[in-house]
Order: sequence, then C-alpha cells, then structure tokens
Amino acid sequence: MRRIKLVVSYDGTAYCGWQLQPNGVTIEEVLNQALSSLLKEDIQVIGASRTDSGVHAMGNVAVFDTESRIPGDKICFALNQRLPDDVRIQASEEVPLTFHPRKANCVKTYEYKILNRKIDMPLQRLYSHFCYFNLDLEKMQKAASYLIGEQAEETVRTIYSLTVTKADDLITIRISGSGFLYNMVRIIAGTLVKIGMGVYPPEKMEEILEEKNRAAAGPTIPARGLTLVSLEYEKELAPYLEGENKHWHYVLDQRNVPEKGLAYLTIKRCEPEELDGVLRRVIHQAYRNGAKQVFVRDTFGEEGSIYGYYRLRRQLEVEEGWLEAIYEGEHQ
Repeated sequence: MRRIKLVVSYDGTAYCGWQLQPNGVTIEEVLNQALSSLLKEDIQVIGASRTDSGVHAMGNVAVFDTESRIPGDKICFALNQRLPDDVRIQASEEVPLTFHPRKANCVKTYEYKILNRKIDMPLQRLYSHFCYFNLDLEKMQKAASYLIGEQAEETVRTIYSLTVTKADDLITIRISGSGFLYNMVRIIAGTLVKIGMGVYPPEKMEEILEEKNRAAAGPTIPARGLTLVSLEYEKELAPYLEGENKHWHYVLDQRNVPEKGLAYLTIKRCEPEELDGVLRRVIHQAYRNGAKQVFVRDTFGEEGSIYGYYRLRRQLEVEEGWLEAIYEGEHQ
C-alpha cells in the first residue's frame, strides 16, 4: 500500500464545497470518481481543508492510498485527463503512510478579494466580493494588526501574518495561520469591511477578540471572494513553540521530542482566568507533536490539578521544579 499526496486547485463556483454531500457535486466526489476510474480501485481521498460551497483553491492538499505502481509524480498528469476543466492537480508525490493532511502541522494561507468601486465588474463577480462603499485601507490595516498572534481557542491557533493591500480597485486580504475555525476567515474579512466602511473603529477588532463573542463581529462575507492559496507543511519539528499575547506568554521546548520524546513547557506569565485554557491547549499540542512525556514548570501549574485530559503530577525521577502532565482521559 502506498499513500499519494495531491496539490489540488479548483474553481469552487459550481461545487457544494469539498466534502461529500447528498445535495450536490463536491470536489471530493469528483476526485474519488476520477481516481477510482484511473486506478481501478475504490479510492477515497482525505482532504486537508474542507472548503465551503463557492470557495476556491490554488493549493488544497489531499491524500489517498493505493496499490497502484504508477509513480507518484506521474499520477497528476494521468488524473488531470479525467477531471473537469475547473479542477486540476498541480502536483502529486508519494508520502509516508503516516502522513495525514489534517493532523500534520502546517501554515495555511488564504486570500479574500474585494472589488471596491462604484459599479460592479462582471468578470470579477465569481472571484471577489463587490463593495460599493469606499473602504478606508488604513483603518482596515490598523484593525488587522490586532489579530496577529495567538487566539484563545480550544486548540492552539496562531495568526502569523495578516495584510490588507490594494491594486487598482481590488483589495486583497491575505492571512496566514496555523489553523482557522469554521468561517473564521470570512468573518475576519467581513469585520474588516465594516471597519473600512466606518461602521466600527479599528479598535473594535480588539474588543471583539476580548469579548470572544461571534455576535460582536461583522457578517460572514460571501464565499466567492475566498481562495485557499497554500498549505506549507512543517518539514521538521520546530525546536521551540512560543505563544504570546496580552494575556499570556509561554515557551514549549521541543528539542528533545524527536530523539527522547520529551517536551518542556514554561509559562512565563499568565492571567489566572486564562491558565486552564493555555495549559490544556499547549500540553495537548505537545503530545500531538510527538512528545511521549510533557513536563510543566511548577511556577504556574499545581500538583494534582487537571487540565483537560491531563493531570499534573510530581515524579521522583524528574528534576525539581517540574511537574509531569499525565494523560488520564477527559475530565472536563
């Protein structure tokens, strides 16, 4: 058995998103049918990002398993002959059977395009959101700056970059991060449009983040302006993971994970009400990254405390000042 990775591009206009659905044709369905026909096997792809109806992609990623002996880098050429014109495989290659496109660490990059002019342009209608009102680019850029950094969600999500640029009448919001919640990019884009229109001041973005209230944000802007640009997978584990915002600052030392399976988490500062969330997320991320044992400095952690699936315990063989996070199943 071999596992093949595909880099998939598509115009999402005619599709009901990526994931198989009973009420319409999807990208996953088209790929499954074409691959099954080509390889004479029942093929089921696993996609990295299950984009919504109408969303486009330049570089989504999918994998499938096969007994075929066709070289991995040749499959894209044979497959493209069986795909509709609005779906193309940009590259294919064999990867380890352990590679999973949704579980491996990666940087996802999306772009959202807004056509900002007085009269719509028909040629742009399928790939951008039309906005009649003049948008203030500087206000949108200032608001975007509040989003850089780690977001307080159940899993660690970090926005590495967020830019708002304009060329002629086309505004492009480009965002890169470790992951995004359902509709997150479209909500961010919708909020930035409201700020650009003057409905909200730029500082409203920070207020929305602090409130952690979806209702306080702008609208979920239409899907047609959104494109998944790329997924860049981590080729080797980063020696350190550092998360910092106004509420917390931590460093996860992963240097000994590849050879010894050991990770060390130091909380440099953290507001009391945020500690539970930070510890549960980062400990879980460390194990997800391959750690067999995770240790937490006892500056903030307390022996016996439970954080999600993990209980902190002091072990005799462990250096003083550290507590081991032991997996005990879900407690909360």
